[in-house]
Formats: sequence, C-alpha cells, structure tokens
Amino acid sequence: MEDFFKRIEIQYNNTLPFVAYRKPNSSIVNALFQKDSELYIAETFLENGFVFSPFDDAESTILIPLNNSDKDEVVFEVTVENRSANKNSEVSVDETLKHIKLINKGIEAIKNNQFTKVVLSRKETVPLLESHPISIFKRLLNSYPSAFVYYWYHPKVGLWLGATPETLIKIEGNHFSIMALAGTQDYKGTTDVIWKDKEKKEQQIVTDFITDRLKPSVENLKLSETETIKAGSLLHLRTMITAQLKPEKSNLKQLVFDLHPTPAVCGLPKLAAKKFILENENYNRDFYTGFLGELNFERVITPRSSKKNIENRAYNITKKSTQLYVNLRCMQLQGNNANIFIGGGITETSNPEAEWEETVSKSKIIKSIL
Repeated sequence: MEDFFKRIEIQYNNTLPFVAYRKPNSSIVNALFQKDSELYIAETFLENGFVFSPFDDAESTILIPLNNSDKDEVVFEVTVENRSANKNSEVSVDETLKHIKLINKGIEAIKNNQFTKVVLSRKETVPLLESHPISIFKRLLNSYPSAFVYYWYHPKVGLWLGATPETLIKIEGNHFSIMALAGTQDYKGTTDVIWKDKEKKEQQIVTDFITDRLKPSVENLKLSETETIKAGSLLHLRTMITAQLKPEKSNLKQLVFDLHPTPAVCGLPKLAAKKFILENENYNRDFYTGFLGELNFERVITPRSSKKNIENRAYNITKKSTQLYVNLRCMQLQGNNANIFIGGGITETSNPEAEWEETVSKSKIIKSIL
C-alpha cells in the first residue's frame, strides 16, 4: 500500500497531474497518473477520463484522460481515529457579520420574488499544521468511509481534497440514478430526528427541480421515500431518483448541465440564484459545489451463472459507466493554508443567525481533518 501512496507523492513532486479517489463504501482507492502536464478539457462529454468541473457552468470542465494516464489501485483498510478541530482558526466578528448580512440580503431578494431559494456560502482560510497533503488524504479516507473521497492535483490549476456525501448522477448503460440531498442538522447519536418545515421544503425544492429537468429525457422515473442519512457528524434528508434514459435523448453533456448546479448548491430558479451568488458572495467558489468523477469508464458485467466454465466469459457485457459527485466538504490547499468552503440553503423563512451556526457546524467537519 505504501508504494501506491509513494507513487502519488512522486507524481506531485514532479508537478504532474493526478487524481486518487475512493467511492462510497468501498475499500479500493483508484488513481490516474497523467503522463504530461497538459491541461485537457472535456468538450463533448464523449471523452473517457476523470472530470473536475467548477461551480460556474460557463467555465471549462477539466479532464484527466484515460488514454494518456497510468492507472493504479490499492486496498485501503480504514482505521479509527479520534481528532479534534483545528484550534488556530477562529472566525472573526467581521466575517460573522458579513455572512449574516449576505444571508439577510438573500432573504430580502426572495421576498422581492427574485428567486425562491438561494445557497449562500463563505470561504475560511485555515493554517495547516503539517505540509503533507497525503496525510490529509489518508485521514479523509479513514474518517469518511461512506463518502466519495478524493485528492486531485494539476500544476496549472491547484490541489484539492474532499469527502463529499452527495452524488450528482450515476449512469450505467441507459440506467441512471441521482440523489436529491438537502437539509442539515447535527448528528447526536441517532438518525431518528424531527425535521423543521424549512428543511422539508428545501428538500422538496431540490427533488422537484431534478424530476422536472429529467422528464423530457427519461422513462420509468421512480422516487424513493425521503430518508435521514448520516454524513460525518451531520444529518441530511435524501431522496433517490432512478430512471432509464431514452435512447434518442442520451446527450450526456446536456443532461449533466441541465442538472448542474442543482438547487442543493445554487438555488431556484437556477439562473437568477446563480447570478445573485456570483455578484454577492464576494469570492470565487472555483471548484467548490462543482462536480467530479469518472466519465465514460468501461465496466465489465458478468451475468450470474452457476457454471464456472470458460464459455461464460463470452457473455460478459461491457457498459459505459459515469459516476459524478457534487464537490462538497472540500478544501483547496495553497502554500501553508487550506481554504475551506461552507454554505447553506436560504429560503424566505430562514433565520440568519441559525444559518450562520449551520456553517460553523459544517466547518468543524473539515477542521477536524486539519
């Protein structure tokens, strides 16, 4: 296993792009090591590789191409660690008041019918207590076994790590699933909790947006019951949506950008909320609340059979698989600091002080890793 992580360090020291990642509830850490330092772009979404896309869908999606990368993988055994939050990063009163003022401005815009929901965020800069990104990556792997955990680097873009609980979309062949995730409260030993009307409404907004956007392109659309799930030390509301893609409507790029950015990270209506965010947050989200993951990987599916003979191999099915995740619970490393990003959904009934406290709870998750 250490050879795998050593290879990551060598790639990073040679300033060559790479990504290492583990899917939710898996023990396998995969890696792609790009063979040159070129900045490749996913233009059509017919490409094969690992994509990293920013919040602003007007900007380019970066690609680590399969055909120009070496692949590797390792089994990572999780070990339990108890860590406390980084104590060197108290938020100033000025930053607190600034974010509360932004939330009030968002609520006012909702009351003026500019949009029905907006997700407002802030950036916090935390001093690093150590200078080895690989150590942070290992702690993320240990701390969040049910999240999509990644370590992404490109010399022309920067270094990002994260452990996101949210799937944007998964497609295998013409079958796909997508997650509607919204609402947040602290985990206090049980998932049997009561949700306020504000969180329920927020979750319904996300679910309705996704189903409305999907209807022209899919058939056999099904929604699961909404359930409470645990992500680190937080709870969220989740609805799973599944469907079959109509063959004549299978434009993957169109489908992804019909959904991204979703109301869970942007707002509704999307364009009005996005415009408000870009004009009022006063910092560049960059890849926070963007998406990342495998684009058009080939997956071999072996039919079930009791016969273990060589002829069965002829019936293996190869399907294209795309698995994209929303880039939440992430950090950008710059020099001796980590930029962490936290936000929350704002509706007409939001309480600004309570929304501020929610961002503080979320920030503790990443700070505990640092």
